[in-house]
Amino acid sequence: MSWTLSTSGAAITKAGLYANSTIVASGAALQKWSDEAEATLAVITRKDWVTDYSGLAANTKAILDDTISSMIAKRIIAYDMSGYTSLAEASTIIDVYHDEITRNIEVLREQKYQEKM
Repeated sequence: MSWTLSTSGAAITKAGLYANSTIVASGAALQKWSDEAEATLAVITRKDWVTDYSGLAANTKAILDDTISSMIAKRIIAYDMSGYTSLAEASTIIDVYHDEITRNIEVLREQKYQEKM
């Protein structure tokens, strides 16, 4: 299941230049967060995106990638905010990703959109 909907590179890039290097290099932690994010999205949207991935449209895959990478990036940032220029900077980045995740989940949950995906 790990890394079906996104990549570690996408999440690390979103976490930014000041992300903790130890957690960024930790394949096991990032893989666990990928599994958790993919499972969470499936439960919230009531659709198994991982199983259905190969049949999805490119636009849907892009939304899933954005959602999962944002979920993981938030965890990377929250793991250690000390590298960022300020706590406010790290918190603002987390808030931006939270808003993106919320918007994307609203779209993915809508049955009328799932039918066209």
